Amino acid sequence: MRKLGEQANLPVTVHPHMFRHACGYALAEKGIDTRLIQDYLGHRNIQHTVLYTASNAVRFGKIVF
Repeated sequence: MRKLGEQANLPVTVHPHMFRHACGYALAEKGIDTRLIQDYLGHRNIQHTVLYTASNAVRFGKIVF
């Protein structure tokens, strides 16, 4: 994977764990429940999953004042 990233001239070193992160962020962007993402990724600690959902501003769209 690293070699493919180099061939694509990506500015970062590519590694397989990046796919896991991408999956977590994609699920969070779709508004999937944090506990479901936690289970899907196999996180024991919810704090590891919250990292994916913290960057999702869309989750605040349902709040009505």
